[in-house]
Amino acid sequence: MEWADFGFALLGGVLIGFSAVLLLWFNGRIAGISGILSGLVRPTAGDLSWRVAFAGGLLAGGLALRLFMPSALPTTHEAHWLVVLVAGFLVGFGARVGSGCTSGHGVCGIGRLSLRSIVATTTFILTGAITVFVAGLTGVHP
Repeated sequence: MEWADFGFALLGGVLIGFSAVLLLWFNGRIAGISGILSGLVRPTAGDLSWRVAFAGGLLAGGLALRLFMPSALPTTHEAHWLVVLVAGFLVGFGARVGSGCTSGHGVCGIGRLSLRSIVATTTFILTGAITVFVAGLTGVHP
């Protein structure tokens, strides 16, 4: 990793953390993407506008990155569409079973010193590490 990449990663992390703090201070909400998106699928009265704005900001950020720094995002991937579909389902299922995703638990929960979030985030990281290790042993590479 080059120093410029490190700087961009650091800046991105600061912006994510700052955004999470602002959402908590001003709306009393946790910036967990799975919870925000599930609220878009089944909205409650008076709870839709900030969720749409948040999701729109995520999409606008990705589009801006594609426009101003296209090399940062891949243009192709080698995974079959069925693998992507199953992986997406498993991520959604895991977020539901874990009562949140890495953004809610990792960014917001650990910052609030939530024991449940610390355990969940440790489980996410450990499972990812084991998956990478097993994939390396079997010769499967993403």
